[in-house]
This record gives sequence, structure tokens and C-alpha cells, in this order.
Amino acid sequence: MKWDREALLQSLLFTPLHPVIAALQPGKFPALEELNAQIHQNLITVQSGYQLKFVEQGTGLLAFEAQYEPRCYLTGEVQTRKDNLHDLLNALVWLTYPKAKAAINARHFAALTVQKLAQRSQRGAVRDTSTLLDESGVIVVYSDEKLAGLLQNFHWIELFWQQREQVKISMDFYLFGHGLYEKALKPYIGMTGQGLLLAVEQAFFSWSVDDRRAHLDTLLADYLANPQHCICTRELSPVPLLGVPGWSPDNNCAAYYENTAYFRPGRRK
Repeated sequence: MKWDREALLQSLLFTPLHPVIAALQPGKFPALEELNAQIHQNLITVQSGYQLKFVEQGTGLLAFEAQYEPRCYLTGEVQTRKDNLHDLLNALVWLTYPKAKAAINARHFAALTVQKLAQRSQRGAVRDTSTLLDESGVIVVYSDEKLAGLLQNFHWIELFWQQREQVKISMDFYLFGHGLYEKALKPYIGMTGQGLLLAVEQAFFSWSVDDRRAHLDTLLADYLANPQHCICTRELSPVPLLGVPGWSPDNNCAAYYENTAYFRPGRRK
């Protein structure tokens, strides 16, 4: 799949990234220098205090400090492959949600440090959950507890059809995982995000796009800073993304949600 800036600016799935995509030059794949110019404008740092910088990926057998997550935490450098869509989308999420991405990096670094000291090879549940959120996460904000309950209990017809108008005013969905954005370049039935639900006040939905983005970034970063959060992958709720009202031209009828191969009834206990 090729980079198509104009097409992404028309996609609802890419709405969270629209401001940073719009700032990129049209007609060519963004270079590291162009991405780094946006960092300088916004003074983005990782949690260790170093300024973020996108750099070429290292090669060969790397020491602990030079590996992806440690290097990011210890120097602020995010290794990014040239002309690689997956890595470009990762960079765009960094530019959109810098505090949340820095929080995920800090979680990885802390877990890796413990793992290194204990001389363990297993990744562990915290890293698995952080990776799942980072690659496939969708942030679901809500002010209506009933809607959150319907999503967590896989009541898709009631949520997306019967409560459709309430969803439009009291719940919203923001793609976060850069792997999920890569899938969204060519949406398909079956595309599912791993939802992290965060409660907000009803007023959130009337704020400007910029204010909502900044609040969501801080809200997610604060949530991830709590070591009791996101310690198991089952804390994330599957979200069939093309069921979100308006995200597919086909979901304007109740019959669309009767496809139980996509809108599954729930996990087995």
C-alpha cells in the first residue's frame, strides 16, 4: 500500500491524525527531517526528559541500551525505517498523542529493565498489553455508563443500532494503534480494535477537536501511569470498528449488525 496523503485526509478512521497529516507536504513520502520539524514546533519529549527524535533504525545485534524501547526512553530516539508505512504511522501517532506514547514507552522500559535484572526471557503480561494497545488500540471515551456496559458485554445491535443516536452524542472512538491505522488504509469486514474505555464528562463532546485531542492524550497518559492499569490483555475490549456509526456506508441498517461472524456475541468464560 502506498502513501496517499489526500485520501487519508478524507477518511473518518484517520480523523485523529488529520492535523499532523495536513501539515505534511503533499505528493511525496514524508522524510525523517519533515517529521522531526513537527517535533521541534511542539517540543515533544519522552518521560526521561529527552526531546523526541525520529532516527534511522539500527542494525545488527544491539546492546540493551540501543534496542528500540530502551533507546527511545534513554535518548528520545525513535528508530524509524525509511519509506515504511508502518513506521510512518507510528510517528504520526507520536505526533498526535505524545504523552500517551511516552507513557507506553516508559512502561516497556520499566518492564524490560526488571526482565533484564532478573535474567528472564519472557515478555510478561504488562508488555503484552502495552504492545496490544500500541499496535491495535482504539480509545473509547464515554459519558454514559450504559453504553460502556453494552460494548463490554458485546451487545452490538443494541449499542450501534438501538442506541445509535445516544452513541453519537455520548461516546466516541479514536484509533490509537499504528498497526490498526495500517489496516485502516484498506478497511475490511473483520477489522477489530482493542478498546480501552475511558470515562469523560458530557461536556467533552462539545469541545473543539484540538481540546479533545489534548485532553485525551493527557487522560490516557495518566491512566497508563497507574501500575494497576493495563496489566492484562483482557482489560481491552474488542471493538468491531466498521460497526461504529458512520464508519462504513453499509452500517445504516439493522441487518448489517446481524453478521455474528463479525459482531460476535462475546468471550467464553
